[in-house]
Amino acid sequence: MASQHSPRKVVYAALAGNLLIAVTKFAAAAWTGSSAMLSEGVHSLVDTGNEVLLLYGLRRASRPPDPAHPFGYGREIYFWTFIVALLVFALGAGVSFYEGIVHMRDPSPVEDPTVNYVVLALSFVFESGSWWVAMKEFRRAKGSLGYFQAVKESKDPTTFTVLFEDSAALIGLTIAFIGISAAHYLEKPGLDGLASIGIGLVLALTALMLARETKGLLIGEAAHPDVQRSILAIAQADPAVERANGVMTVHLGPQQVVAALSADFADDLTTAGIESCVTRLEAQVKALHPEITTLFIKPQNTGTYRQRRQTLIEASTSDKSR
Repeated sequence: MASQHSPRKVVYAALAGNLLIAVTKFAAAAWTGSSAMLSEGVHSLVDTGNEVLLLYGLRRASRPPDPAHPFGYGREIYFWTFIVALLVFALGAGVSFYEGIVHMRDPSPVEDPTVNYVVLALSFVFESGSWWVAMKEFRRAKGSLGYFQAVKESKDPTTFTVLFEDSAALIGLTIAFIGISAAHYLEKPGLDGLASIGIGLVLALTALMLARETKGLLIGEAAHPDVQRSILAIAQADPAVERANGVMTVHLGPQQVVAALSADFADDLTTAGIESCVTRLEAQVKALHPEITTLFIKPQNTGTYRQRRQTLIEASTSDKSR
């Protein structure tokens, strides 16, 4: 899993790039009257606000537990990432659709398209730099997993959120370039508005993907199966445990997991022995998986179960003999 520093580095890089790009795009849109460029400016402005929300979410999620929230505030980052997805859809896609429809109904030629080409080229360079930073961090975090599988299994939405936004930005820039060029050379200014609608579609799809992935984290997802198997293996290897029955886990944050383990202890184990075993298991599990901040262990009284089962068997045999 990624550290807290790496996601912040990715978000800061995206924030700086998007802020500069947004100002440049708005200036170009005001100069040329391009609908696609205005949509791109709104897109970059929304992305800038999104990075601020992600940084705010990271800061809120890092707060320690308190009496009101005994397990901490880890899920704050999931909440704010979901808000980011809603903003991309409502503001980014909504404004792009609106501008595109208005421009197609009342098209006006783009003035001085050279300015748009220069701005688009510079924006593509800046966005590519931010995208590369996000992609490097995402590759480091995903390990040997495929890209789609890594997004699905990731418990830290920060990196893939920035990666999705930057990818959508690069696709949007490409659509804007095609639309502005076609509107200029074919002398059909309505194509500029059509490009704006295309950008809106890209943003809407990106928002839906982000919302889908973040919703599961916000509701509560289990830890990776390898982590669950590891906890069971540690418990089963302890001499005081006869059988590790199962484990339930839930992510309360990218680096915060709560686990509940069910285990059968040896019949001759004393209360002090059980307490010693529980302490030992907690230390071993947290040493191997530091993201597990809380481990509950539920002992099962196997002796009582066996006695009841034997009593039922003897009663059944006695009834049959009669």
